[in-house]
Amino acid sequence: MRRRFFLSTGLVLATPALAQPRQALPHEWVFGSWIGGQFPPGEIGGQECLGGATVIFLRDVVLRATALDVAYRQRLIETVAPIPDGLEFRFVPAAPMGGAFGNRPPPDAGFGCGGDPNLLRVRRRTADEIIFPDCNEFPSPLRRCRPA
Repeated sequence: MRRRFFLSTGLVLATPALAQPRQALPHEWVFGSWIGGQFPPGEIGGQECLGGATVIFLRDVVLRATALDVAYRQRLIETVAPIPDGLEFRFVPAAPMGGAFGNRPPPDAGFGCGGDPNLLRVRRRTADEIIFPDCNEFPSPLRRCRPA
């Protein structure tokens, strides 16, 4: 008795993709929750730090807290480029607000860095401390939140 084996076309097509190693993203080292920036971060950790995170870096999005609102502002990442001492994020342009603001982006769309709300430079001080240079809204360092 002869057995016949059939291989699905989908499996054959998917096999080369599964065999390729995953490419590292230039901003993987910054993924996670960070506290501080607006004020010195202090020495808090665990759930307290995670609950008060000022900035959260994800694969495709950067979330930031504002002083006057409980909701995080989301910025979709357009590109990330490594620079000698950190990263340079370019965000998808924020949608204009309209109304009294005209065709300008919301005032808290950026990080208060220079004149471009769609650009953020991140400088790495240590593995767990970063700064946003020349950003009025984030004059203090940020410290990575670690689980307790």
